[in-house]
Amino acid sequence: MHATELVALGAAALVAGLLARWGRSLRLPTVPFFMAAGILLGPHVPWPGLIHESETWEMLAAVGIILLLFHLGVEFPLRQVVEGGRKILVAGSAYIAANVAGGLAYGFLLGWGVREALVVAGIMGISSSAIVTKLLVETRRLANAETPILLGVIVVEDIFLALYLAVLQPLLGSAEGPLAIARDVAVSFAFLLALFVLARFGARGVAALVGTDDDELLTVGFFGLAVLVAGTSELLGVADAIGALMIGLVLSQTRFRQRIEHRALPLRDVFAALFFVVFGASVDLSGLGAVALPVLGAVVLTVCLNVLAGLLVARMYTFNQRSAANLGLTLLGRGEFALILATLAATAGLDPRVGSFTALYVLVLAVLSPVAATNAHLLARVIPDRAMRLNWTYVRTETMSSGCAHLDQVAVLEPETRDGCPQCLETGDRWVHLRSCLVCGQVGCCDDSPNRHATAHYRQAGHPLVQTIEPGEDWAYCYDDRVLLQGTDVRRVQP
Repeated sequence: MHATELVALGAAALVAGLLARWGRSLRLPTVPFFMAAGILLGPHVPWPGLIHESETWEMLAAVGIILLLFHLGVEFPLRQVVEGGRKILVAGSAYIAANVAGGLAYGFLLGWGVREALVVAGIMGISSSAIVTKLLVETRRLANAETPILLGVIVVEDIFLALYLAVLQPLLGSAEGPLAIARDVAVSFAFLLALFVLARFGARGVAALVGTDDDELLTVGFFGLAVLVAGTSELLGVADAIGALMIGLVLSQTRFRQRIEHRALPLRDVFAALFFVVFGASVDLSGLGAVALPVLGAVVLTVCLNVLAGLLVARMYTFNQRSAANLGLTLLGRGEFALILATLAATAGLDPRVGSFTALYVLVLAVLSPVAATNAHLLARVIPDRAMRLNWTYVRTETMSSGCAHLDQVAVLEPETRDGCPQCLETGDRWVHLRSCLVCGQVGCCDDSPNRHATAHYRQAGHPLVQTIEPGEDWAYCYDDRVLLQGTDVRRVQP
């Protein structure tokens, strides 16, 4: 590496960090700002760029992909998938089927070619784990009822990605004829199967190979193993990223998992940022105009398909409108996986519009996804009750959670009356639904009623918990914590 490349590397990292820090102040993901740094420093700008195509930058980008997927494998929540059972698989499959099938149809509609359509299907079909997880933390939804389902969907998507790349890599390669393609796919799956078997039965041996109490030597060991397996994968026709993901999964089954995850994180952050920068540098700004309309159509289609999948999964789990909106809009983000697929497409010599399409598509959704997720309550307000399995209106914009700190105040489960709202009866007013205070038993009308006596009682008496007494409904609500509780959760602590 020459002095000019060192200067370019330092400038790229510094500019990427500064832009991403500004993006963080706007509560936006870092990925589009890393890409923007690459665009600004790349060869496709009117001023002299610092980043030019070379083996050095390709190697840095490759290490970024390897560490990104390796860390994902190490922290892969395999137990969550097993414990989630069939429902998690069904929920994840619903998202994958909707988005990948829609992306494949859209790819054929673009008319860029069959292989390009397969790449577009993957780009539009897989959410960004990093962006989704970041959104859940920033929107403080980790305790929401739908959050375990969201995380389960991400995990299922990651599994699908491994299988999809195992099939896609041979199709994008130079194999001629169906027999050659079938052979390459068989080799890919055999390699994946070998790594799965290693994760199940050989984790102890791998731990003995790289495991040590010395953190420095542990870091050197797992880094070397990740790069070695990734390179072997590439030689066998399997994407290097998948080899890294699988060896990370192997190490996740060892007693060194937490230490490796902790030590790999800063390496992942630096090299993954460089991967996004290098990808941004490869984007030809003059080609973005030609893909603007296709990207707009892809974004609209992605939003519609995600909202539809969110509704289906919410109905499956009997969630309300707010949870359905959260499910649909939080998974909009596309990032690292889309860029990996675009990189594979460029390496295979596919239509160059795929790269420009991916860059603009990722940039638009990286900005749109946090805005949409933060304002999911607006979508919840317009989702009709007939679209859900539960006929809830009063609580359609709240999410269910067991994280209520006031259940110890439950004292009265039976309402003082079921004949109507006493205060409305005195004044001759009407009401819509009835709520009963779980602290004193007083009955009041809901917030869809003109007088909102249930909420007025909370403000006057400070009793935070109410329950519905409408036939066929079984839930409670905490005003202080702003969470919706299932009736079974309340009855477990009955006085």
